Amino acid sequence: MKKGTFTLVIFLIIGLITGIIVGQLLAPVPALSFLTKSASITWDPKADLQVVKYELHLLVRLNLCSILGLVGAFLLYRKL
Repeated sequence: MKKGTFTLVIFLIIGLITGIIVGQLLAPVPALSFLTKSASITWDPKADLQVVKYELHLLVRLNLCSILGLVGAFLLYRKL
């Protein structure tokens, strides 16, 4: 398999989704609540150029499980 940027992005997205799912499954366990605490990162670029007007809202919620999923996906990508 050829290692490229597209493959890395796919691996990272799959790792992030896997981490989110694991975080959702671990949410009811009180002893592991530190893994499921989320931090939100927002970005709201806006412009009104008289011809074109746009507003974009980007929200990313990261928790420790999703970061571990990203790291695991990156390590798996490196092993290819």
